[in-house]
Amino acid sequence: MAEIAPLTPLRYDLSRLGPAGLKNVVAPPYDVIDAAQRSELLARDPYNIVRLILPEGQGDESQGDERKGDAKYARASELLAAWRNEGVLVRDDEPAFYRYDQTFVLPGMLVSGRSEITRRGFLGLVKLVSLDKGVVLPHERTLSGPKEDRLKLFRATCTNLSPGFMLYRDPNQSLDSALACATELTSFETPDGVRHALAKITDPSAIEAIVACVAKSSLLIADGHHRYETALRYCQEANAAVGGRSSQSVANREHDYFMVFLTNGDDPNLVVLPTHRHIHSLPRFDFDELCTGARALFDVTPLTRGASADMLLSDLAKSGKERPSLVACAGDGRAALFALKADANLASHPVLGKSPEVLRRTDVALLHMGILEPMLGITAEAQAAKTNLWYPQDASIALGNLRGGSSVSGQVLFLMNASAVAQVRRVAEAGEVMPQKATFFYPKIMTGLAIHTLSHERIVNAPPTRSML
Repeated sequence: MAEIAPLTPLRYDLSRLGPAGLKNVVAPPYDVIDAAQRSELLARDPYNIVRLILPEGQGDESQGDERKGDAKYARASELLAAWRNEGVLVRDDEPAFYRYDQTFVLPGMLVSGRSEITRRGFLGLVKLVSLDKGVVLPHERTLSGPKEDRLKLFRATCTNLSPGFMLYRDPNQSLDSALACATELTSFETPDGVRHALAKITDPSAIEAIVACVAKSSLLIADGHHRYETALRYCQEANAAVGGRSSQSVANREHDYFMVFLTNGDDPNLVVLPTHRHIHSLPRFDFDELCTGARALFDVTPLTRGASADMLLSDLAKSGKERPSLVACAGDGRAALFALKADANLASHPVLGKSPEVLRRTDVALLHMGILEPMLGITAEAQAAKTNLWYPQDASIALGNLRGGSSVSGQVLFLMNASAVAQVRRVAEAGEVMPQKATFFYPKIMTGLAIHTLSHERIVNAPPTRSML
């Protein structure tokens, strides 16, 4: 049973931010911010949250001086303390869930007959449990490097700065009325055109209804696998430091909880975008050989030479409604649709056969374990290290790079359909994980809306989990 609780976070004092409000101080998740965007965020406001989540000194560890590498985390801690002392960040005065709406437009895409979509969810706390309990379900593997980086930041600041993103199950949308019981706080629009609205839920009956509904569901991690595993490790360290759990109050310390954005995984308007695979730097590659080898598992259909990304994605979407499919694109304009054969014997495949049926029939597993590893020689280790892979989200730009002979031209581009949420949940519930970058939930959850402290002394007010519905 998933246990959630309202949070009493640190938040920006809106009266200190001027007309722009939160617009200039929030940032995307740390792991999608490149150097150029970090510089742009720094220039927006001296109190932008990027100064805490990506503190000065990024990359110092590679210079061989561990003290320099650790110094950036100390800088984040000092800056956080300074902002609190200045009153820029202040503690909220009562526990609450924070409803968070994101309204956006996907160009050229209609969802349920509407071009504008609103994703509604809420920020709250999830009780940390080990991933083998089947309560919090991961769907991707994690890498050690990002976890070590985040753990050092957790230790230095004693805060959970960036929320995770999890999906609960509510097919009847029974929480809609409870989420409507909110007091509006602020709204703003980010440069990507997404409109954000934050509201506070303090009504006791609404809080108990939310807690009770989510308790009926396991929670699927949509984004933030590294952050969740980091929070688990930090919790273990903190409990060891304070002598373990000897009472209910001890078991509800702040460090026992992880801050997340929770939304309904059964919402038909939930948007998951595809992440494509751009292959580069192979010692040898031949497109004809790729197509010939793929015929062992796939029906291979040549597509219009020089077709646009939109045309190729349209062909891919049609095929994907009937069976697992992907499109392979060559730099000379050739492209081919790979659609899984109806009689393909995946159980006897040397790589795919080692995985359960629920996983090996997914598009990403078929690509990674049916093509990248056995045919192109890109091992699971090389995939994890991104040795031969780029992961573009914009198919048109990636196809232009491939065909343009630029410095990022690569050798072959695989266009993908988005992974269905129901399929991802089935894999996770079976105890399996998908290849990396299997999902891209859009839009990203902004960092800076709330900060969860990890004090050894502060206790989380966890409501009862009895059903109120």
